[in-house]
Amino acid sequence: MGLAPGQLTELLSAALDGSGPALLPLDASLPEPRLRTLLEAMRPSSLRTPDGVRELPGGEPVAGGTALTIATSGSTGTPKGAVLPASALLHSARASSARVGARPGDTWLCTLPTAHISGLQVVLRALVGGTEAVHVPFDPAALAEAAAGYRRPHVSLVPTQLRRLLAHGADLSLFGSILLGGAAAEAPLLEAARAAGGRVATTYGMSETCGGCVYDGVPLDGVRAETDGTGRVLLSGPVLFSGYRLAPGATAEHLVADAGGRIRFRTGDLGELDAGGRLRIRGRIDDVINTGGHKVVAGEVAGVLADLPGVAEAAVVGRPDPEWGERVAAVVVPADPDRPPALEELRAAVRARLPRYAAPRELELRPRLPLLASGKPDLAALRAAAPAEPAAEG
Repeated sequence: MGLAPGQLTELLSAALDGSGPALLPLDASLPEPRLRTLLEAMRPSSLRTPDGVRELPGGEPVAGGTALTIATSGSTGTPKGAVLPASALLHSARASSARVGARPGDTWLCTLPTAHISGLQVVLRALVGGTEAVHVPFDPAALAEAAAGYRRPHVSLVPTQLRRLLAHGADLSLFGSILLGGAAAEAPLLEAARAAGGRVATTYGMSETCGGCVYDGVPLDGVRAETDGTGRVLLSGPVLFSGYRLAPGATAEHLVADAGGRIRFRTGDLGELDAGGRLRIRGRIDDVINTGGHKVVAGEVAGVLADLPGVAEAAVVGRPDPEWGERVAAVVVPADPDRPPALEELRAAVRARLPRYAAPRELELRPRLPLLASGKPDLAALRAAAPAEPAAEG
């Protein structure tokens, strides 16, 4: 926790080859109560900080071959820990590097937190390429300068970071590749980035799959993406986690065998496959809004809103409603704060592409969306926000 990048790389390398202990990366900024809850749930045997190593009581061993455990819960509730074998992490890093054309010796710039799988994967990709990641705390000017200082470096970003890099006027052609994940990326953002010279690949994955395992809708080598009868996304292949730490019930719920004995991970996402087998994510199962008996996939509505020229960023959540149970609420960052979009404009756009009941009944304008440490929008905070005046129209 709070280790220097070089020390983290050394420890991660040892965890991968088995010469060192498995790691549980921790965010140094975690509040003390949250850290205590996480340690109680994960039961590591020791805690390493810049001040040294402290032995912890009640430590539980890990299975052989384990390199990492990643805490997967949000800011509330009991954490779950995705246990990741070294073999899965290495397959993921190598397949990812191959997909984007990264070569041995290429530079990887790390701007994402290394307490999360997204940042750790950048470190891993550098390791399998024979180098160490260059850590650059995110700032558009600093990242643009770093891109100019290395030969076509690779970088992983979340959409908000890419948006700010574009606003800075950065030359995206300086990057060898830009892996974009953590949240859905709207079409206008991707178009603008590619027009600025960016070789952008959208990624889909989670801690349980060692990070992104589907690039631009196409699974990495060895990975298979399917959906079940409800539209839930199922993932399989050599990048899967081995289970949740000290949680056999959760493991049995999410790691299931098909009729042929192949293990598949039951994700919490809804998706669909096109005729060519390309995966499109519709949204989170737990983000489905039940409004007046109709089910609305929040991610699909947010995608429609994000395509509008007057919208810079958009999130959609369900908020309690005495009449409808939940109402569809849109939280929008305007492209021009002086000319924000109106609720009816958003409703009309949604009605043109989705069922009428999916149109938002509430609009909240914000200068920015609250983000989790992983870079994803903090939907829990948005659901709890004070509601604006709802629309009168049914």
